[in-house]
Amino acid sequence: MSVLSIIRECLDALLHPSARFDALTRARHRAFMAPRLLGSLAAFAAFPIYLAMRGAPSAIEVAAFAWLIAPILLSWYLSRTGRYEGAHVLSSLALAGLIMAVAVTTGGIESFAAVWLVVVPLEAALSASRRVAGFAAVLAISCAALLIALGHFELLPADHADPATRSMLMAFGVGSATVYGAGLAFGAESLARTTVALLSREEERYHLLARNMSDVISRHQHNGAVQFISPAVETMLGIPLAQLLGHGLFDRVHVADRPAYLTALSDAARGTVRSVEFRLRRENWNGNGPGEQGQVDFIWVEMRCRPMEQDRRAEQVEVVAVMRDVTGRKIQEQALEEARSAAEAADAAKTRFLATMSHELRTPLNAIIGFSEMIAQEDALMLDAARRREYAQLINDSGQHLLSVVNGILDMSKMESGNFEISPEPFAPRAALINCCNLLALKARESGIDLVTDAPQDLPTMTGDPRAFKQIVLNLVTNAVKFTERGGKVTVSAVVDGSRLTLRISDTGVGIAPDDLKRIGAPFFQAGTTYQRRHEGTGLGLSIVKSLVALHGGEVSVKSKLDEGTTVAVTLPLVFKPEAGKLPESNVAKLMPVPRLEQQPPAVKKSA
Repeated sequence: MSVLSIIRECLDALLHPSARFDALTRARHRAFMAPRLLGSLAAFAAFPIYLAMRGAPSAIEVAAFAWLIAPILLSWYLSRTGRYEGAHVLSSLALAGLIMAVAVTTGGIESFAAVWLVVVPLEAALSASRRVAGFAAVLAISCAALLIALGHFELLPADHADPATRSMLMAFGVGSATVYGAGLAFGAESLARTTVALLSREEERYHLLARNMSDVISRHQHNGAVQFISPAVETMLGIPLAQLLGHGLFDRVHVADRPAYLTALSDAARGTVRSVEFRLRRENWNGNGPGEQGQVDFIWVEMRCRPMEQDRRAEQVEVVAVMRDVTGRKIQEQALEEARSAAEAADAAKTRFLATMSHELRTPLNAIIGFSEMIAQEDALMLDAARRREYAQLINDSGQHLLSVVNGILDMSKMESGNFEISPEPFAPRAALINCCNLLALKARESGIDLVTDAPQDLPTMTGDPRAFKQIVLNLVTNAVKFTERGGKVTVSAVVDGSRLTLRISDTGVGIAPDDLKRIGAPFFQAGTTYQRRHEGTGLGLSIVKSLVALHGGEVSVKSKLDEGTTVAVTLPLVFKPEAGKLPESNVAKLMPVPRLEQQPPAVKKSA
């Protein structure tokens, strides 16, 4: 181990604890203590030699050597308190006091010691403090003025030194001051080099962090313009860093999020720490230039911004911000929100199911139980044959209604679970359509409704499940008849458009409210208030239609206006070819958006 390393370790052991963990502060404290301790120890080591050559010292010589203990005390003061500027102030006072003591007894301003007054502010300059350097300069000038005044008023003791001795002392003073000044210069250069090296190392460390951390660090003016941004932004946004300086980053903020972005920066410039989330446009940049950018999308980022500490008193405070990609968290939040909405929808469906079933099951069951009890007590009630047949028919009708409700629920369950089997075969759609309308013609006449069928004679044969086709028509026509008032009209038409068959069932009934149109077709949903219904039904009719159409690769659209009527359009392929081993993506078809009727608001779906 070298002598320099040993000295450095010894000095580090003497340092104040506050200086041991900061490299720059540690270097300054060592630079202050090392020359003073070494100089004082060297002077004390030379004192016996001086006595052997000089003999008995004079009072001034004893005082000068005693004064050399001051640097040791200053080093001790710095090691105990850590007050670097205070130690320099005391050092300037100690040096100025020694110079004045020697100069006063050796000729005043003409003394060899007066030259050392120049060294006082030079030594204080090592403190890197304007206050300490200014104090040392004023102190040196004051000491020089005091020596001049003492000499002018002849208040100095007589100097009995001969010219040769005076010249030799002057040469010693100038030489020693020059050597000490050179030492100060080398010390300042060494301290500056150490400072530059430490700053460079610190800057490299920050650059390393900025390049490798995933978060983006940026520096903004008060108006949001970017002055600096870390290289991590290239990975985040997929574009070169240079394109984001100035207002480049602001231009990539989603238009809807720009007010929040600027407000956060403005609040931070006024001294408030803010956090804001907004969307940034990202491009899959391949590094070959802005002309070869790829797909564009938006990501969510979270930005925390605060004012820069050194600029808090400035008129235009700058802001430093840290941005982090939070797209993954936003996707999770969206998934949670969708799951919550789905759970609420399922709960609402359960409520609708219970409300509907409580009516659709209880009413026919009450009729069956009541009329069967009356038949069982026919002797007591003295029922005739006609009355018994009437009650038996009512029981049969109620049972048939219950059977239709249960069949509808079972069919819907099969479709949603993917177990509903489609058996495609060629059939004539016109004959099936007319057959379904004939089945419902009697009910329409009883209700005072005109049922019109418009099916061209040349409708081609189509391939599909004829049972499903009939069920689609029966459900839609039944709905139209059910929700049309007496004197109204229901029109059933079919037309071929290319390779697809389009069925339209129009009525002049009650129509559907706009709020209900968004939910029409959901299982067990019925337009209007569940407990104030005017018509029977489970709310499964249109849901079954949607599912059957989806299984055939078709589409359903509904448009309606309240109190004017509803039109349901079903589009089916003429040739249905199921793909082997492939199930439809969803067993429940989605209602496709359709253009609004002229001068009519969008309608709401009607209950099945």
